[in-house]
Amino acid sequence: MIVRRALRRVAWVIPLFALHSACALAQTAAPAKAVPIEVDAQAAGQPFPHFWERMFGSGHAVLTLRASYRRDLSMVKRATGFDYVRFHGIFDRHVGMFHIGPDGKPVYNFSLVDQIYDGLLARGVKPYVELGFMPRELAADPADTNGFWYHPITSPPKSYKLWDAMIRAFARHLVARYGIDEVSTWYFEVWNEPNLNFWAGKPKQATYFKLYANTARALKEVSPRLRVGGPATAQTAWVRAFLDYTHAHDVPVDFLSAHVYGDDTAQNVFHKDEHIPRRAMVCDAVAKVHREIAQSADPHLPFILSEYNATYMNLPNVTDSAYMGPYLAETVDRCAGKVTMMSYWTFSDVFEEQGVVKTPFYGGYGLVSAYGMRKPAFNAFALLHKLGRTRLPVRGADVIATRRRDGTLALALWNYAPPVNLTPNYVDRAPVQPAKRFDVHFTHLAAGSYATLWRVGRHHADVMRLYDAMGRPAYPTQLQTAELRRAGMLAPPRVLPIRDGHVEVTLPPYGLALLEVHA
Repeated sequence: MIVRRALRRVAWVIPLFALHSACALAQTAAPAKAVPIEVDAQAAGQPFPHFWERMFGSGHAVLTLRASYRRDLSMVKRATGFDYVRFHGIFDRHVGMFHIGPDGKPVYNFSLVDQIYDGLLARGVKPYVELGFMPRELAADPADTNGFWYHPITSPPKSYKLWDAMIRAFARHLVARYGIDEVSTWYFEVWNEPNLNFWAGKPKQATYFKLYANTARALKEVSPRLRVGGPATAQTAWVRAFLDYTHAHDVPVDFLSAHVYGDDTAQNVFHKDEHIPRRAMVCDAVAKVHREIAQSADPHLPFILSEYNATYMNLPNVTDSAYMGPYLAETVDRCAGKVTMMSYWTFSDVFEEQGVVKTPFYGGYGLVSAYGMRKPAFNAFALLHKLGRTRLPVRGADVIATRRRDGTLALALWNYAPPVNLTPNYVDRAPVQPAKRFDVHFTHLAAGSYATLWRVGRHHADVMRLYDAMGRPAYPTQLQTAELRRAGMLAPPRVLPIRDGHVEVTLPPYGLALLEVHA
């Protein structure tokens, strides 16, 4: 066994040596012309809340009880400090909260509900409560189900009297267990994507609005401090109609929520025939919703994008790849100031919409793959977390300049390129695009300042490089798993000199860097 392990390790070293050699060659091939960046280190700046890392999505409710889910939750919490997690199915049969007793009266069992929320709170994360799906014994038609592996019931309730009573009982239990001061900091979102096949009411919009009104009023009966919102629609749909409805019927709404993905179409989101690139779709849709809220009767309503990602499909060359670094940086840059909170879908590949995960890297939505391996997207979030809370004015493109409370400057720099090979198969092929050389010039910088540089990219903290070198095993051994976990770790930052206020950073396509300037 020892000999076999040694041979296996040698087999990995040979391709890895080739990868490191290619990395060195790529880093020396800099473009001829530098991209100038100008930053005034003493500029006043504007507040820069970290809206992109306050919440993450995940699978369905019972998965939160798994050790692997909780491991990944803690990993992402340490990397980003996020506040909220969202998941489907708190009312699904696997949680077992609602039953009809022999006497025909509702019976509530909060045993798993308590274990689910206790587990989140113990790890410093609050619930963003998606209220759904329909309990079987409360469904008008239990045969109305979604195609997910766990078959959530999408039917309207057979009795709104029973539904309203269940919502009140659920909310009262939460307040009794955790206290109103705690639960009033949570969010309650009514249903999930009712404009798609997650809601079987007919007509969809009118029946969902009834569900929302009943649910919101039932929650407010328990306490007016409970926060409720919707419509949680895909493709940022129904926003104007929802806001008009809630205003006209005096229905409580504390926040507006919606979803969008990078490969949603312009026809579905904007109802027009044009091509909107993946890099722009999410923030274009965010800007649309931002305008719709501003033009409504409640122009200051908080907006939560409670699901987004670069793709809603399983594309390894998108969600598993280094592409995600620049994509996420651009999303932060473009969406800033237009949304209260964004929820990346998802923090973990402990996720079973299509069934049990069959291989660690299949284009899953998570920042962390099966077996606890950090994807490039995880490391991108970890770098972007290092940005300060004050955004500085900057001359130049593909850069976010910030200052932290301790005076350290933190800049995100990236080289965006579109993904290649948009199929269910991963192919590690660089896009046909040159490296980008940034010449960052700081004015009013304290004497003796120096820079440190963190990097994510195809040759930096990219677990997919080693996974390919291993031959993409569907079930990595424990030794391989340990190696893959190490391969996904960020390397320590490099120290860079600052000469006459200048520092240079060269990034290949899919490269993301975090530059810190210390006085």
